[in-house]
Formats: sequence, C-alpha cells, structure tokens
Amino acid sequence: MIAVPKKQAWQDHYAEGKGFRQVSEAERALLAEHTPVPEGGGRALDVGCGAGELAVTLAGMGYTVDAVDYAEEALIRARSDHAEVSAVRWWCLDIERDPLPGVSGDEEPGFDLITLRLSIAFISSRTAVLRSLGAQLRSGGAIAVITPLAKTTSAERRNIALDEDELALLAEEFGEVSRFDAEGLAVLVLRAPDGEATVVEQGRPAPQAVFGASAVVTDTEGRVLLGRSTRGRWELPAGGVESGESAPAAAVRELCEEAGLVAKVADAHVVTVLHDDREDVRRIAAVVRVTAWNGELTLREADKFLRWEWFPLHTLAGLGKLFAPSALALNAVWPGIVPRLPEAHSYPWAAPYGPVSGEPAEAVRLREQMTESVIRGGWAPSPRVQAALRAVPRHRFLPEAPLATAYDDEIAVATVREDSGAVVSSVSAPWLQADMAEQLRLEPGMQVLEVGSGGCNAELLAHIVGDRGRVVTVDLDPFVVRRAKRLCAEAGSGRVTAVLGDGGQGAPGHVPPGGFDAVIITHTATDIAPAWRDQLAEGGRLVVPLDVGGYTRSITLVRRGDVLHAEHWTYCGFVRDRGAAARTVPTTTLAGGEVTVRWELGTAGNTTGLEEALRGERYELSTGLVVAGQFNFETLQLFAATTLGGFCRLSVPEKSELVAQRDAAAIVADGSLAYLTHIKVSDGTADWRAEFFIHAYGTAGPELAERFASCVRTWDREVRESWYPPLSIHPAGTPDDQLPPGDLVDTPACRLVFDWPAAASVREAP
Repeated sequence: MIAVPKKQAWQDHYAEGKGFRQVSEAERALLAEHTPVPEGGGRALDVGCGAGELAVTLAGMGYTVDAVDYAEEALIRARSDHAEVSAVRWWCLDIERDPLPGVSGDEEPGFDLITLRLSIAFISSRTAVLRSLGAQLRSGGAIAVITPLAKTTSAERRNIALDEDELALLAEEFGEVSRFDAEGLAVLVLRAPDGEATVVEQGRPAPQAVFGASAVVTDTEGRVLLGRSTRGRWELPAGGVESGESAPAAAVRELCEEAGLVAKVADAHVVTVLHDDREDVRRIAAVVRVTAWNGELTLREADKFLRWEWFPLHTLAGLGKLFAPSALALNAVWPGIVPRLPEAHSYPWAAPYGPVSGEPAEAVRLREQMTESVIRGGWAPSPRVQAALRAVPRHRFLPEAPLATAYDDEIAVATVREDSGAVVSSVSAPWLQADMAEQLRLEPGMQVLEVGSGGCNAELLAHIVGDRGRVVTVDLDPFVVRRAKRLCAEAGSGRVTAVLGDGGQGAPGHVPPGGFDAVIITHTATDIAPAWRDQLAEGGRLVVPLDVGGYTRSITLVRRGDVLHAEHWTYCGFVRDRGAAARTVPTTTLAGGEVTVRWELGTAGNTTGLEEALRGERYELSTGLVVAGQFNFETLQLFAATTLGGFCRLSVPEKSELVAQRDAAAIVADGSLAYLTHIKVSDGTADWRAEFFIHAYGTAGPELAERFASCVRTWDREVRESWYPPLSIHPAGTPDDQLPPGDLVDTPACRLVFDWPAAASVREAP
C-alpha cells in the first residue's frame, strides 16, 4: 500500500506529549462564518481529532461533536485535557475501515459538519473516504478540509501536505466548493456531494494499444484497485500487450509497472475478451482477474497517475469519471456493478478459477448479527442451516449493495430490473432463504435443483449439502446466469452449476440417476411444472412459492408417486415467472378505469352488467367478525379463493368512491359483485379493532354478499384455528373419481385439491 505513518508511530507521538499546530483564530473565524451551527443545534464529526482542540472548538460553536482518531493515546489525552466538555464524544476507530458512530435516542442520522484538520494527507484512500463521508451529510451540510500546501512545505515533510492537483481531486467529488486561506493553510468547504458515475472516453487509441489487458485486483477486504489518471478519470491497471506477450503476462507487468504490486502469471486469469469500437479502431482488451499478489502500493508512473486507491465495490456506481474500458472490465467480473455502460462484445473465457478471498471485518460482524436474528426468529433451527448462514459471504453476491443492506435479515435486494423499473431478479431476504432451506431437509451429499438463479441462495444450499453434494441452478435470463457464474467463481464453493434455460423444463441433461433429492423454486409460480415433479426423486421435497388466486405462499411438497402432498406453508412474496408457463392475468376495466377486475385463477368470468351495477346503490352486510388490528387472516384469502365460485380481485386507485379496499377479494355473478372489506370499530393507540363487512353492487348483490359473509363465518368457525389445509397436487388429466374429496382448482399442468375442514357448507366450483 501507499506508505503512511503506522498506527504505533501515532501512539508514540501522542504518548510523548507531542501535538500539532494549534487552531488559529483565522481558522475559527472561517469555520464560524462558513459552517455556522444550524438553528436548533447541529451535529459535527471531527476526523483525526488528535488531542481534541478542534473538537472542543466546534463544541464551543454549539455543535454536538463526535471526535474520532485511531490512536488511543490521542484520545486518552483528549479525554483528560477536556473532561469538562460534555458536548464531545470520543471514539477510537479507523476512518478507512470502521463504521461511524451511530445516533442515540431520537437523534437524526448524519452530520451537519465534518472536519478533517491536518489529517487528510495521512488517509491513503482519501477519495473513497470523502465519498463515504459525503453520504453522511445532512441536507445543507458541509465537509471542511484544512491542510498544509505542498508548495509551502519542505520536501522532507511533503507527506503532511497536498499539492494543487490533489486538492482539485478532493473538490471534484462535490457540487459546491469554496476555498480560503488560514495563515498558510488551505481550507476547503465542500457541499453537495456528487453521487453520479460518469463513464468517460478518450480519443483514438494509439495503434500499439489496440490490444490490451486490464488487471482486476482486490485487497484483503475485497476492495478493488483503481488509479486516478492525469487525464482526469479512474482506471484499472492496464496497458498494451507487447509483442510475444500473453494477456495475463501483460496484466501482471502493467500492475507492477504502474502500481508496484507483484503477481505471478499463474495467478492471473482471463475472464473474458472485450471488443468495442472507438471511432475507426477496433479496441480489444482481455479482462484479467489477479487472485494473489504481494508488495506495497506505490505510484510508479507519476506522469500517468496521480494516486492509487482501494474502493469498496458498492461505491463504484457513484465514483465519478470512470474510463470506459475499465468500467466494462469491472462489469465483466461483477455483472451489474456499474450502470449505463457503452455497448461492447464479450467473449467469456472457459478456464475456471477461484474463489478469491478477501472481505472486511464489518462483513463478518454483520453476517453473525444477521444469523443470530434469523435464528431468534425461528427460521433456522437446524445446525446445518445456521452454519451456512454464518459461512456464505452474502455481500459478495450483492456487490452493488452496501454491507448493511446485504446483511439486513428482512430485506430482499433487487439485482435486475426491467426498463420500467419492475424487479425481475433479486436475492431473497435471509429469513426466507433459511426457511425454504430448512423445509428441503437437506443432508450432506444431496443433489438439488434451483429454478431462478442469483448465486447466493444456491451457495447457501451448496454449503448445506457439502463437498459430495451439488446444486444446479437454472434461469432463462442470460445476464442472470452470467452474473451467477461470475459471482460463484469469485466467492463460491465450486459446487454450483449455473445453466441457461427455461426453469419450467427443469434441468435436462443435469438430472442425477433417480432424480434430484430436492427442488426449490425462487419465483412465483401459478402452476406446478410437470418437470419439477418428474425430475424429483421419490420422497423428495419441492419448495415452491405458489400463487393461488393472486395470493403467494411458499409451499413444501413431498412426492409420493405422481402426487405431491403439502407439508408446510409460509407467507411470502417473489418475482413472477417469466418462462413459457408464465400466465397473463385476465383483467376487465370498469367505471372509466376506477375499478379493475383481475381473474387471478386464470379464467375470465362474465362481467356483463357490472358497469350498470356500479352506478347503483351499494349494499352493505356485516359478517359479524370483529378482530384486533394485528389479527392474522392469511388463510381466509386462500379459503375464499378456493371455495367461492366467481372469485376475483378488485384493484382501485388510492381513493375510490366505489370500492373501499385498494386490493379486495371479490366474487362476480349475474351482473353483480361483492367484495370483502373491513371498518374500524375502535381506534385505541395500543390495539385498534376492525369489523369485516361485505359490500355489494347489482340486483344479485345481497345474495352474493350473504354467500361471501357465510364463507367468512365458516372460516372463522372451522378453519381459523386449524391453519392451512391438507393439499394434494395431481397431474392434469387425473379423472375426478381418482381425486380425494376437497375443493378443486385446475391449472394447465395439474389439479389441486384443498381439503378445508367443514368446507362443504360453502363449497362451490371455483
């Protein structure tokens, strides 16, 4: 790395009673004028606080101050010298690696002022640190950098100062920049951090650079190396391939010549060859992943680069000017990491490598915290699933996400979106991944099929089945499959096989003798594909998020012959199927677009007469069911969908005069409709209560309302306490006389029989 004073040197500095230049009256005046305390008080962060003089100055201005330094000896002096100052909290942490102090009580997150006095020159990754600090600013907040200038600093003390190019680089990250002089010190006041990445180009490449190699290198914390070039952009170590030289050898050479890091050609692996057109030149570049290196980061070619820095992957999308070939290379290793790329052809290399080590200590802490939360929630009772949650580096399958987001146990993170913004691929929340893995009841050595790729869930399953096991993951999106392959190569077990194909066909050519021991579907399905059953071993378990009537539940099914039997249900949500079996929900729009009828079971009903009915008077009927605000009625939705004829769903705008529910369960028949809603009957702060009502329109509305109300009462009396019903799923075409008694829902591929308790009193043909 770049040579910086070691931590022990700072410890010794402060232990010996040494200090730094005192805060001048000019500095105090500039801070008071340009960074005044907001009305009502403000919060400040003093980075590299030393013995605390500036932190106390800020407290005197009216700020509540968090003062940080990584030398404990400095803080010992600060606490002793300023014990009477209650407005300062002292923290020992490394600003380049450790999380910032949190807030307490009702305090608003973020800072109104962040100061770096005489410390910025000693921060090796100062651009990354400033970007991170900029994200912590409150609205209108500022960062104040106070530093000596190189031109007025002796050569032997050059390491404490910045030159004009380095100051300009600091300012580049912000939309508002002011500069002042304080008795020879430069004072930068930076506001409005710029969070937008800009991919930039250069002119026509020199002929010898038409075929080049880029080196993608990460450190022990998983951060990627980028250099700030004298041409005003961030670049990977890269250069032309010389005569007789291989692309890996060129990447290794350039890494050493430009950044001082030494790697072996055996540790340099071609990921892909990129080809794009720059004016009239065909630019070809090998993307080379360097998996091991040694040495110290140094600036070897000062005429080409200003500095080298390590960047966390999730910050790349907002880095600023990023050289186009470098952006393309980064995306080849971590697909999706940099948005809005120029067009390029990619020719992936088949030779495998990895995994590549390296993660920050904070990821380990957050992963353990996430695991404990999932265990406390009851979602991961088995030691095998618990061990997998602790072992699989979830953040490495979400390189675009901050660590805190990746390890939030309740969040599903979107990874691929359509142009409209709709999510088409995501990594499920950890609690749900754990629950579905538990339901598979995996043992070491098992073979698993996953339909719907991403990499993270497949690796979780691969960890559970162990060295002798295997996971085949299938997806129809080439980008999703490429991403899964790349991320599994970087951080995986080597036991995941990513396959491009329609998951509705299973994994032809990859089915083990006797079938897969378990099959897991990670998208919402409206049907059970025959291939899932046929490729599942006898007694094997299929976990599928099944949509019935527009309500999705993760259902655990066990194969017995040609029939699948349900054993477990979990309330959940997933992205929808995009394969050949994907179903378009028939809809009918009424009342000038105010009401939309959705036939979620797949077959449109007769809506003749509903326009006239909605212009008539609304009929209301109480079901007699009064419930508390936190009442769980998730089985009522499925009970109504599978037992009431003419079932559908109503969608309305946020405010509608016709329908009180934005998304309502309904039935339609005889030119009339009825839907389920609830009305508050008490509004206590701790526990409000609501009564279920049926609203109906049309001449047959009262009759439909009574049918729906009877369904609700039967559910409350017979179903509510028994939870989900026995469910068996039979192949399409199974004769009625070979089906067990129950409520039947037919789909194109199967026949579902729900055995609701005492449902015969409301049973109809859905």
